[in-house]
Amino acid sequence: MLPFYRTFIKRFPTAKTLAQASLSEVLKNWQGLGYNRRAKMLHTAAQELEFRKITNVSELEALPGVGPYTARAVAAFAYNQDVVLVETNIRTAVIHHFFPNKKKVSDKEIEKILTHVLPRGKAREWYSALMDYGAHLKRSGISHNTRSVAYAKQSKFAGSLREARGAIVREFTRGTTSHARLVNIFGPARRIQMKQALDALTAEGIVT
Repeated sequence: MLPFYRTFIKRFPTAKTLAQASLSEVLKNWQGLGYNRRAKMLHTAAQELEFRKITNVSELEALPGVGPYTARAVAAFAYNQDVVLVETNIRTAVIHHFFPNKKKVSDKEIEKILTHVLPRGKAREWYSALMDYGAHLKRSGISHNTRSVAYAKQSKFAGSLREARGAIVREFTRGTTSHARLVNIFGPARRIQMKQALDALTAEGIVT
């Protein structure tokens, strides 16, 4: 994924260049980076940033597609603000050291620990180190995410609606707009699913 990310950042180095691009160009450069609806929301957020300055978590959460984690991650890494944020590697590190025997650990419990240990004025450095440490634990075979209340196993990608949506958007970026071609990408057995995916993408404004 890293090569795709580097290509995307090279093409859109600032929010302004992203905002001024067409959605189709953004989606074309987004291929390989995950859900296409995230690219659309990122594009919309960049357009909103042209008209207002964002300075805190609540303003970040008001942007399209930005939830509690993303808002706090941006606040910590971009603005070095003393906020509490939880993600998969942070969960692993905290559960490993503070909840060695508990079977189900909530994010509220993890947040309480992080509130106490956060070194003020060093959020950017702290979370970079904590995420790297959590990733190191996982590479060492130590992963406690199944003990997190927030844990949810992702469904299989092959045969899923996510796969169908991604395939349709890829075809669009290649210039294919034939309805018959789009709904038959995976053959007759998945035609109904492809129609559902195409209808959803159209309703969301990702394709027209």
